[in-house]
Amino acid sequence: MIKRPYILTIAGFDPSNGAGLTADIKTFEALKGYGLAVCTANTVQNDVEFKECHWVDIAVIKNQIDILFDRFVIDVVKIGIVENWKVLNEIIDVLLEKNKNIRIVLDPVLKSSSEFEFHSLGSENNNANKIVEEITKKIYLLTPNYHEIEKLYTDKTIEETVKHISDKCNLFLKGGHRDKDIGKDELFTINRKHFVLNPKGKNIAEKHGSGCVLSSAIAMYLAQGFSLLQSCFRGKRYTEKVLSSNTSLLGYHRV
Repeated sequence: MIKRPYILTIAGFDPSNGAGLTADIKTFEALKGYGLAVCTANTVQNDVEFKECHWVDIAVIKNQIDILFDRFVIDVVKIGIVENWKVLNEIIDVLLEKNKNIRIVLDPVLKSSSEFEFHSLGSENNNANKIVEEITKKIYLLTPNYHEIEKLYTDKTIEETVKHISDKCNLFLKGGHRDKDIGKDELFTINRKHFVLNPKGKNIAEKHGSGCVLSSAIAMYLAQGFSLLQSCFRGKRYTEKVLSSNTSLLGYHRV
């Protein structure tokens, strides 16, 4: 029997289980990994409505990370919603202290699918841009959608932002919110390579938490030893299966 790799998600709890850490865990399990989880927020939401977000204290988050790394070998981490960029930077530093070679997949969730805004550069202090610069230098892969990448650097075009970020880390730009060619994703690597991943799935239906599923699927394939490009390709195909699993907003995962 092949031993499943351990993989960690650091994300919020969604009671509907379509997004957040439970969606990540379902994805890890379906793709033959063993998922570990650290909760960053308790949310009051379902698949169509988001009411409240209660952030977990950073000390609790750090203690959860400590006890997991004391017990398990973790080489890949997926991060979802975090209270703000400063807290996110602290979490990343803790992870790097635990494993200097850890690969971090960051899904920068700035707003829920029901338009609840978690945090943005404009709502924080003047050091926000500097912190984002630090973060992108420390992570392995950033997975924003078109709305999110537009907000990361409001003084830049998307093309300028892509170049700026991919100088520091790999960038997977999710295409679900494109005006044209919906579903066309793009991978920009730190060594200046560009790959286009076109949609292939049929009978695709919109899903709550699809971005969480995609980023966690990519992270899971990385943990299994696939290359970055292979992980992105396989992660996209898996996500399309979830999107086509039914016509509701909550997708089904296979094991």
